[in-house]
Amino acid sequence: MFWLQTPGEVSLPTPKPVELTLLDFILMGGWAMVILIILAAVGLYIFLERYLLVAKYDKDPRDFMEQVKAAIRQGDVRRAEALCAASQTPFARMVGKGISRLGAPLPDITAAVQNQGNLEILQLEKNVPYLATIAGLSPMVGFLGTVTGLIQAFMKISQLQGNVNPAVLADGIYEAMITTAAGLIVAIPIQFAYNVLVNRIQSFILKMEAVSMAFLDVLQEPVK
Repeated sequence: MFWLQTPGEVSLPTPKPVELTLLDFILMGGWAMVILIILAAVGLYIFLERYLLVAKYDKDPRDFMEQVKAAIRQGDVRRAEALCAASQTPFARMVGKGISRLGAPLPDITAAVQNQGNLEILQLEKNVPYLATIAGLSPMVGFLGTVTGLIQAFMKISQLQGNVNPAVLADGIYEAMITTAAGLIVAIPIQFAYNVLVNRIQSFILKMEAVSMAFLDVLQEPVK
């Protein structure tokens, strides 16, 4: 069915959709967007730096441990120390600390290995808690930006003294809501990245514990 325009009717122009760029959204978000961009950049840096570091160290330690155990069984302590020095991994530094205590009572060697393992874990987890902080802080910054934006929007409306049309009200509200959306956009992937990184580090810690147990076991083997 076709609608015919009767005389006297005026056809209104179809409004064109508003096209906004990323820069437009950032400018409309104001100061909160600057903080959120900084938080996103810091979070991305921490995740990539820690993830790549763990990936660098997360190698299968079985070959290394077999060589170290063979050297210890043969009484070749210098060769075992050389293997640890050449590896330059948390596994090697932990075992190397134990080798440096050979001759001391077994509890002292165990304590030395455990202490070195704790130091290695602290190094691996360096800056990781900041990811959780960023994931929790970003939505709050976004919501604060929304609240301040709404306050400014309603102040402008009050200054118009009742001469307000729906477009003015809608513009002020959607500009203020941009920061809430941006806060969630930052928080969700950062929270996911934090969980991925924590799981990867926990898996690595389990390997470190297995290496330490294998090293202590070889020290308790009966001398042939």
